[in-house]
Amino acid sequence: MGTLEYNSSRPPIDIEDVTLAHLKIIIGTKLRRQESFMMTWLPDDKNPAGRLTAWVHPSIPLILAFDDATMPKIDPKRIARMMESLNSAGELLIDQMQSA
Repeated sequence: MGTLEYNSSRPPIDIEDVTLAHLKIIIGTKLRRQESFMMTWLPDDKNPAGRLTAWVHPSIPLILAFDDATMPKIDPKRIARMMESLNSAGELLIDQMQSA
């Protein structure tokens, strides 16, 4: 289980390493193109919010921490589905990505 920490404003988001590896590619691609987007996730039990959303922008720090030193295998079809979903909705729904 890895973590995604965005702007150090909240506790990190717990994400399975395989999903985090795919998110790394998706987020990196969008930010490299200077494309901002919304990112939404269901918080863990420690956070009372029902859903959290952040505006992801290239100038805001982002840290991805993997538990395993070996990177998981990347599924190009999963990347394509995730990118298509993000581009059509304008929002990256992390909880849906974990079940993809």
